[in-house]
Amino acid sequence: MRSVVIYPDQQAVANATAARLGVTVADVIARRGAAHVVLTGGTVGVGLLASLATSPLAELIDWTSVHVWWGDERFVGAGDPDRNEGQAQEALLRHVPLPEENIHRIGNSDDFATAEDAASAYSAEIADHGGPGWDVLMLGMGPDGHVASLFPDHPVYAAAGDAEAVAVHDSPKPPPTRVSLSLASINRAREVWVVAAGAPKADAVARGLAGDRTLPVAAVAGTERTLWLLDAAASTQI
Repeated sequence: MRSVVIYPDQQAVANATAARLGVTVADVIARRGAAHVVLTGGTVGVGLLASLATSPLAELIDWTSVHVWWGDERFVGAGDPDRNEGQAQEALLRHVPLPEENIHRIGNSDDFATAEDAASAYSAEIADHGGPGWDVLMLGMGPDGHVASLFPDHPVYAAAGDAEAVAVHDSPKPPPTRVSLSLASINRAREVWVVAAGAPKADAVARGLAGDRTLPVAAVAGTERTLWLLDAAASTQI
């Protein structure tokens, strides 16, 4: 069952999602003792992290009980501005008392010879933490309906294996080499949040909500809740 919430514009999506994330994480920690959150990149994904960093809700979270993961990463050097983890660091992580050992970064091309090696290491790190059922897994969505680095008609999406993380080559969106959580790993999340804004995404939103599984966004679902957080422009074809 998918729930859809529509906000007036992109900034409203970022601000409201930040507030929702803050409350959800605090509640999860109170119930379970720790929260495992999977972050996304992109304009809205980074914007919501920046909004949370300045929110009073950030002060209510026991950050020592939060574990941060990523849905995908660009396989480039550690300091490359394309890396999602660096953007998240600037937007939120350096502003909150999150222990370094709770930040689970996907490997970079300085430390690993291949994306396959980085994916294998990330899979091992996930296993070392018990293969957590992610409490909140956030996904941006491209105009083509891709999520994380799972693209329509790409062999990695079509393969749909059980590995936690997979290497992606020849991505249609640069940079071409990436590491992504697999569909199986994404769909282990208790809550999956698809965050999308802008008129260019309206067609993919409509097709995804209609269940067109040629689009990866249509194939993702949380075990407890699947939430689509949209702005008005992205919702015009629903």
